[in-house]
Amino acid sequence: MSSLSTPASRPDEPGGRDPLLVVVDPAASRADGESVRIARDVLCGGADTKVALPESQSELDRVLSHRGRRRPVVIGCDLAVQRLLQALHRQRDLGSDPIGVVPVGRPSAVGTCRGLGLPAEPVAAARTVLAGAPRKLDLLLDDGGGVVIADLRVAGQVRRGPLSLRSLWAKLAAPDQATGTAPEQPWLRVEADGRLLADVHQRLRLLRATPADGGLELVIALDGRSERLRVTTLTVTGRGFGYTADGRTVHPVRHRTWTVHPGAWALMLPAG
Repeated sequence: MSSLSTPASRPDEPGGRDPLLVVVDPAASRADGESVRIARDVLCGGADTKVALPESQSELDRVLSHRGRRRPVVIGCDLAVQRLLQALHRQRDLGSDPIGVVPVGRPSAVGTCRGLGLPAEPVAAARTVLAGAPRKLDLLLDDGGGVVIADLRVAGQVRRGPLSLRSLWAKLAAPDQATGTAPEQPWLRVEADGRLLADVHQRLRLLRATPADGGLELVIALDGRSERLRVTTLTVTGRGFGYTADGRTVHPVRHRTWTVHPGAWALMLPAG
């Protein structure tokens, strides 16, 4: 069950600040409860704040749908931010308010947040939520309802057996062993803006996409050829391929199309 509370407002605080809905990721509370507590105290001391701890996607959807005019804030890792954006996208409410984020988690779990320019320290991040400046950012949306904030990597064909997506990435990235045997490569069909970039008979060594400046920065590497290009849509088809979205592993699929949406959401970042 989710927990929802409304701390007392502070009428002596500077006026004009939006009321907040603070969504605390349960994983953040388990990983670093002290940082979560500090961030909550700063936010509750600076604005009219409700705090929710949704334990499922359906609870998150319900909390967001009843937030009224409260601006959403996430305390948690990159995955928590992804979940919030996906929920707002489902509710067709993605760009209505700038989102506040207080990154809490292991360094590897908040890399995307840090790359966007958010402070690492909870007090500074919470103050940015209260008094920062909104900045519009691009977002990559896929035809399965997922979002990519900053980094998409396609891992290639996933075989049956114990080989995980992470270990497959390691295998693809590793140099050839002393035996001289090259690692097995994925076999995929890749298209961008209707142009065929790779077909199933070609060995795909790298496929990475990043939303930036209203477009999609794409890097693709095949045997004997690599290319950098700027596109708006990317389609990948294969017998079964996995990918990572901002470090989150997505299970094997047969088809996926990603489309960049310029300025689809706004993030509160340090002013200036």
